Amino acid sequence: MFATQMRNFAYLIGDRQTGDCLVVDPAYAAGDLLDALESDGMHLSGVLVTHHHPDHVGGSMMGFQLKGLAELLERAPVPVHVNTHEALWVSRVTGIGLGDLTAHEGHDKVSVGDIEIELLHTPGHTPGSQCFLLGDRLVAGDTLFLDGCGRTDFPGGDSDEMYRSLQRLATLPGDPTVFPGHWYSAEPSASLSEVKRSNYVYRAANLDQWRMLMGG
Repeated sequence: MFATQMRNFAYLIGDRQTGDCLVVDPAYAAGDLLDALESDGMHLSGVLVTHHHPDHVGGSMMGFQLKGLAELLERAPVPVHVNTHEALWVSRVTGIGLGDLTAHEGHDKVSVGDIEIELLHTPGHTPGSQCFLLGDRLVAGDTLFLDGCGRTDFPGGDSDEMYRSLQRLATLPGDPTVFPGHWYSAEPSASLSEVKRSNYVYRAANLDQWRMLMGG
């Protein structure tokens, strides 16, 4: 699903055989997301959170209140999977208690039906940003866009950590398709090899060049 306000993507990851489904970053129209998956014969079994910003989880943003996760959990009380370094931030932004969040370390795995998803800790945009690798697909949140990467000048951001996270993603095996957190490019997704070829964030050969590229 695509939210036009901030050009956000929310993703549904499901197993047709079991009917289980996870939603990624349901900040906008959480009820519509639930209606869509239920009308497709699926049922929600959990939430994956890439990071704590309100346009991904809900909360106060630019004078507006996004119901997001809080609205979704009222209707479907399911596990909410966050990185351990992001849990407190998510709780503060959404008002959801820490006890309602399931905190993970990097490289933990979550399953939806028979589909295994690896949680990749990719700090930089926020301390506990995470991406999700499932087979030949990478849900990249605001760590990696098809053109650019997430900002690092917000509270908790760290440009050097972003460089290291982008380098780790660049070495993932195979050539997964990248599904970003925002539609900031001509296409909604692309292969990792294409992103590495065309995205300026991969022009820096080392950390010093990265700092020069990013004006640090």
